[in-house]
Amino acid sequence: MRDTIMASTSLPNAPPPARRPIRVLIVDDSALVRSLLSDILKAAPGIEVVGVAADAHAAREKIKQLNPDVLTLDVEMPKMDGITFLRNLMRLRPMPVVMVSSLTERGADVTLDALALGAVDYLSKPKIDLAATLKDYTAELVEKVRIAAHASVRALDPREARPTAVGRPMHDADAVLPKKAPGHRPLRTTDRIIAIGASTGGTEAIKEVLMRLPPDCPGVVIAQHIPKAFSTPFARRMNDCCPMSVCEAQDGQQVLAGHAYIAPGDRHLMLVRDGTRYVCRLDDGVPVNRHKPSVDVLFRSVAQNAGRNAIGALLTGMGKDGSRGLKEMLDCGSRTIAQDEATSVVWGMPGEAVALAAAEYVVALEGVADRILALADAMDITREGRA
Repeated sequence: MRDTIMASTSLPNAPPPARRPIRVLIVDDSALVRSLLSDILKAAPGIEVVGVAADAHAAREKIKQLNPDVLTLDVEMPKMDGITFLRNLMRLRPMPVVMVSSLTERGADVTLDALALGAVDYLSKPKIDLAATLKDYTAELVEKVRIAAHASVRALDPREARPTAVGRPMHDADAVLPKKAPGHRPLRTTDRIIAIGASTGGTEAIKEVLMRLPPDCPGVVIAQHIPKAFSTPFARRMNDCCPMSVCEAQDGQQVLAGHAYIAPGDRHLMLVRDGTRYVCRLDDGVPVNRHKPSVDVLFRSVAQNAGRNAIGALLTGMGKDGSRGLKEMLDCGSRTIAQDEATSVVWGMPGEAVALAAAEYVVALEGVADRILALADAMDITREGRA
């Protein structure tokens, strides 16, 4: 006991332990991009660029030699493309990876492949006229590297490591539910609403939830932080592998049971009432919490227009977006869920919600869909009792 007291009283006089800088390896076939990313990261406090590599083979050797904490990885490289390299890396030596991608539809598909394989985040390729946007690009790159350094990564299951065509959606018939039957599914309207928000790690988290929701589930509205070029391919992928019908939301579109609506990458998505119906409303307002779409905007609209008929789920993501909106939903009578820390890639947004006491339930990712369905069933029982 005396030793413990003596040790504790001597701590204030001892210098704090030095925090080791984040060690970054940059992998890109463009010498210009390698130089630019290196210069940006070298100037950032707490980050050390330990090396660069022009292709996957050189990267493999430098990973062994330098043991970096974070990798920035080009999607398209000679000798071995970034997806093939990432697949091997996440199977044999999982580590945080930030993909560097072109913001085109093909680039979006490849980047979504990378996120499915375990990449933490992605960043656009530097533009030729970068001088006009250098400050914003620098802030985004540095933030994503820092977040990635503390992200939770997993080893890739060998069953997920099969080669796929670069730029095409990954489909594994053994891992997904049966395809939808041809023809129109009979639909029913619903006054229950499910609202989901996510950011870093969210594309795979949303997939995990949607794949577990049945085709007659209440309507789902989703805000995922994602660029404009990515939201359409992302919605298409979700529609291909989930029992619900999934689409990119359109302004004025009615929210129906068995359907999920994903916010476009350059618009806020809001839920509004149109008589007895719920409809999607898209808005081109200013970014909220630096994001458009913003989860807070979606959740607030759900709180105001659906209230006790809604369920909100805040999944993995960096920052605070969605935490206050989830609290507003709870205050308006909605049921609320936050993903737990252990299964989050980044426990920023759900962690903030927990700190605000905005989440009634803190649930592992694989249990989020079951919790949503249990809460929706409880709403039905309560409604029948009142009737």
